[in-house]
Amino acid sequence: MGQPGDRTFYLQATDDTGRTVSVALEKNQVQVLAERMNDLLDEISGRAGTVIPPEADVDDLEPLSAPVDEEFRVAAMGLAWDGTEEAVVVEAVAAGEEPIEEDVILSDSEEGPDALRVTITPMAARAFVARARRVVAAGRPSCPLCSLPLDPVGHVCPRQNGYRR
Repeated sequence: MGQPGDRTFYLQATDDTGRTVSVALEKNQVQVLAERMNDLLDEISGRAGTVIPPEADVDDLEPLSAPVDEEFRVAAMGLAWDGTEEAVVVEAVAAGEEPIEEDVILSDSEEGPDALRVTITPMAARAFVARARRVVAAGRPSCPLCSLPLDPVGHVCPRQNGYRR
């Protein structure tokens, strides 16, 4: 949501009852989640007996479900394949006072920080990857020298030590 350079990224999940949960994350978290999810789906589709169609064009241009009430800001994420359900599992974990330990992510423990666990079909995961890539690409262009985002008026590039021609 918002204009490039001043956007907030949300991950929304809606359950069978129609309840929608929104958690906030960083742009790079969205980008990494989409890349890793795509890699996971490609790996699973390569296994014998599992067929997952390749990435397809997705016409998901719907806005986020309103109102967008942020439950928490995501500090860590986990991604897994549930072979019995043949579904992708994504878990987003909130920041806490203590650093998040790896074994807490995707565990079924009642203790620990707030978390959102979502189980989605492979086709829904492919749709998420396509939408996430489109949303990330709609941001500000990157500087060809330093890869930092360019503002409409440019930026002071560290590679040029602030020098402009």
